[in-house]
Amino acid sequence: MPQHRGRTGGQPGCVLVRALQPVAGIEIMRQRRPAARKLEDLASGPGKLTLALGITRAHNGADITRGPLVVREPVVERPFEIAATPRIGIAKCADLPLRFVLTPARG
Repeated sequence: MPQHRGRTGGQPGCVLVRALQPVAGIEIMRQRRPAARKLEDLASGPGKLTLALGITRAHNGADITRGPLVVREPVVERPFEIAATPRIGIAKCADLPLRFVLTPARG
C-alpha cells in the first residue's frame, strides 16, 4: 500500500487554484478585467483569475496566511462536496477525472 507523502506538521504545501466564483471585491475585479461581460467571466481561468485578483509574479512564494494576499475562512461555512470531472479545453487525456470542483453538499 502506498504511503501518504503529503505535507504535515507546519510544512509548506500548495494548491493550484485555476478559477473562482467572485463573492467579494467584485467592483475592483471588474476594473482589473473590463473585458469580462458577466460575473462568471471575471475569474473563470488561471489568467483571468490572476488579473482579477491583481496577482503578479511578485506574489510567487508568498505566505497566503498573512500579508497582502490572504486566503481566509468563509464568514459563513457551508457544507460542500468535492466532485471530480473530466478536464476541459485539452485534447490529451481529457477523459481523466483530474478536474476538481466544490459543489454544495447534498442533503
